[in-house]
Amino acid sequence: MKKFINDRKLFIRRLFLIILDVMLINIASFSALFVRFDFKLSTIPVYFTDAVLSYVLINTITTIIIFSLFRLYNSLWKYAGIDELVNILFAGAASGILQLIGMHFIMHIHVPRSYYPLSMVFNVLFIAASRFIYRYARRVSRRRFIGSQCRIMIIGAGEAGSAIIREISVSDYVKGTVVCVIDDNKNKIGSYIHGIKVVGDRTCIVEEAFRREITDIFIAIPSASRKDIKEILELCKQTNCTLKILPGMYQLINEEVSVTRLRNVEIEDLLGREPVKIDAGEVGSYLKNKVVLVTGGGGSIGSELCRQIAKHEPKQLVIVDIYENNAYFIQQELKNDFPDLDLVVLIASVRNTNRVNWIMEQYRPNVVYHAAAHKHVPLMEDSPNEAIKNNVGGTYKMALAAERYKVEKFILISSDKAVNPTNIMGASKRICEMIIQAFNKRSDTEFVAVRFGNVLGSNGSVIPLFKEQILRGGPVTVTHPDIIRYFMTIPEAVSLVLQAGAYAKGGEIFILDMGEPVKIAELAENLIRLSGYEPGRDIEIEYTGLRPGEKLYEELLMEEEGLSDTNNKLIHVGKPIELDEDAFLKEVELLDERAKNEDSDIRGYVKALVPTYRLEEKRVIKK
Repeated sequence: MKKFINDRKLFIRRLFLIILDVMLINIASFSALFVRFDFKLSTIPVYFTDAVLSYVLINTITTIIIFSLFRLYNSLWKYAGIDELVNILFAGAASGILQLIGMHFIMHIHVPRSYYPLSMVFNVLFIAASRFIYRYARRVSRRRFIGSQCRIMIIGAGEAGSAIIREISVSDYVKGTVVCVIDDNKNKIGSYIHGIKVVGDRTCIVEEAFRREITDIFIAIPSASRKDIKEILELCKQTNCTLKILPGMYQLINEEVSVTRLRNVEIEDLLGREPVKIDAGEVGSYLKNKVVLVTGGGGSIGSELCRQIAKHEPKQLVIVDIYENNAYFIQQELKNDFPDLDLVVLIASVRNTNRVNWIMEQYRPNVVYHAAAHKHVPLMEDSPNEAIKNNVGGTYKMALAAERYKVEKFILISSDKAVNPTNIMGASKRICEMIIQAFNKRSDTEFVAVRFGNVLGSNGSVIPLFKEQILRGGPVTVTHPDIIRYFMTIPEAVSLVLQAGAYAKGGEIFILDMGEPVKIAELAENLIRLSGYEPGRDIEIEYTGLRPGEKLYEELLMEEEGLSDTNNKLIHVGKPIELDEDAFLKEVELLDERAKNEDSDIRGYVKALVPTYRLEEKRVIKK
């Protein structure tokens, strides 16, 4: 029914245009005579009028056919531009030439010589005017209708900004009107883009937003650096406007600039860091045509690992996860995005020795990424034995299997919480790093760990929690006004993990450069503003106090670790720490057994293995 209605509307619209053109074609013919005889009807000879009338029907039919061939009845005239105007010019010229041939050479109808060029010019003018007057009238009426609703400021007077303005002016889906444009190019200030004035540079954003009652700001500068975007966003946040941004240059290159490509400004836009660049050749050299296994492959880090690994054409990708929903979702995504990928998805726990050994024997992976872990600090404080069983026991069993089945590279995903840990989760990850270094000394497999801080948007991180709290109307809860964390986006972190794997020689702890630390309180304020609210007025921030095991700040390097650089300035290497690997691994086995037996003093045994673990003395068991 809907299709029938739409087809009927299209038929009526085209019929209206044809009827209008029939009138304009004939008006153009008689206007040519009118102009030729000095705008006086009485001076036009009757035989000239009769001559034109004798050819009216033929001229009308042939011209309508020509207009159809030039698709003048297929265009959406609310989007009319240069291409449509060119079509009108060519159609008018073709009609004029055909009229000259028909009247003068075939039917020998006598009219003044100036009649032919004049009728052609009037024909083009009248047809073009009818189309563009419609577009102008539609824009004016639309501005009056929605002028009191969304008032939009465009930042960027380049090609992207121009395309966005043009689309907004004719779109039925953007309920707003562009009021002004901002651009840092001094030569553009004072000029107009599609009738919209460029009012100033970025320093004018706040003033113009308040003066012109702006409600929405669209940032359309895909070529800008992350630093510039951050500075512009810092200014935009002061306006309380809704912010949207065009993601990047590829939309401009691929001519994909449109309102639909605009996205909400995300918190990562405020980090101000340039995109991480990795050497795809180096990464591909150790992943291409290899069997790659990812534990915890359905989690936030693990799933992104799988996405990026799939791009490097592995021989086979084996995903292992204990959570079937996570495993299912990444399986469906990879099947859709990489139909030629040899993908195996298995439900398994890294704590199950027999299952781990069976998987290793069955698939014989060349490279293992071990991302399976419990990572939620407060939950692990309440269930410390589970942290040890999964993180320590799981890593130990995976490392044993990797050694037994001659895996080439084993890469552990670690955490900055492993440095001078104050919680059981961090301490367990520190033991995992030590396991990796111990196994590397006795095995042909290259065992390495990659340590980094928080990733934006990962499961259990503060960003999804803050967003949920904002949706509920607040308050947004922050543990301490001075708490800081290092942040990186998930794709950035995973890219560097893959690059670190290429640098691996065995035994290293790779430390990712996380940039400048971010205050969690400022993060909460920014997210509230980006959601269109004012902190403290619309959404409150509530300080709840540090949680058990939580630090005010995280560290990425232990004092006893040296630090050396790699070819990638964002990846550093911590010097391996000397330890008695055989004695240490026996203690790890005992620790895993104690966790299985639900030992109430598990933290004391962890302290014995990790001297840097800060634990109240009354909880420490002397060995």
